[in-house]
Amino acid sequence: MLPNKVNIIEVGARDGLQNEKSVTLADKVRLIDRLSLSGLSHIEAGSFVSPKWVPQMADSAQVFASIQQQADIVYSALTPNLAGLERAIASGVKQVAIFGSASESFSQKNINCSISESLERFESVIALAKQHNIAVRGYLSCTMVCPYEGIIEPKQTASIAKQLFAMGCYEISLGDTVGKGTPNRVSAMLEELLTQLPKEALAMHFHDTYGQALANIYQGLLMGISTIDSAVAGLGGCPYAKGASGNVATEDVLYLCDNLGIETGVDLEAINLAGWEICRALDKQPVSKVALAMGDCRV
Repeated sequence: MLPNKVNIIEVGARDGLQNEKSVTLADKVRLIDRLSLSGLSHIEAGSFVSPKWVPQMADSAQVFASIQQQADIVYSALTPNLAGLERAIASGVKQVAIFGSASESFSQKNINCSISESLERFESVIALAKQHNIAVRGYLSCTMVCPYEGIIEPKQTASIAKQLFAMGCYEISLGDTVGKGTPNRVSAMLEELLTQLPKEALAMHFHDTYGQALANIYQGLLMGISTIDSAVAGLGGCPYAKGASGNVATEDVLYLCDNLGIETGVDLEAINLAGWEICRALDKQPVSKVALAMGDCRV
């Protein structure tokens, strides 16, 4: 049964732009401020990671200092470790996310440690966040398919998601990092997860590399998952997963939900405007099929 309402978490300004070779502070701020006028309730605005590994996010503190934050919107940031969290706290960030993997190989490639080591690291991050009344969200990558190991068993994904939830993550975002998931794999994964976690604690973060993201999201909606991560214009990818293209486009998700009669609270035309604007700045076209069909509606 489809939910009546979904929560869209916009990740384009972080997960999208971290994969672009060149983007200015002004362009980031303009994008986030434009997105803030669309009805979104949660925008991931930056990442406090080492500039050595993700130089595109080196100015996240300046981003948080420059955007016009709306009182009814969560502006979150990715914080992989204590150093990152401390920088986020200094920047006034009210919600953060940590990121782990359901694949041992991907964990080593992405954050240079084993899954068990990553969970140990997260304990101190979550503890400090709690001291500052900062909510923590957990990203879990390669939940169905890994670029190095192939198929990931649902029990493996469920085990790690359960540990993240028990540690204090209020929500686990399930990543199809290489976009090789299909509805049957989504169904198998969620059937296992829903025996151990409430549906309200799960979110979908599906990439569209093989054109399956919307089909996978529809399957998740049918199973009661009502939080969807998406990126304006379909921006993004993963620097540690060869061939991984962008996140599912926010425009495409909104079109799907609107036509299914599912409330999003987000204005598709406003998102389309923001998407074309950032794509002009990046000298590229949106990946979103809906954005291309609607066309550039610049103001």
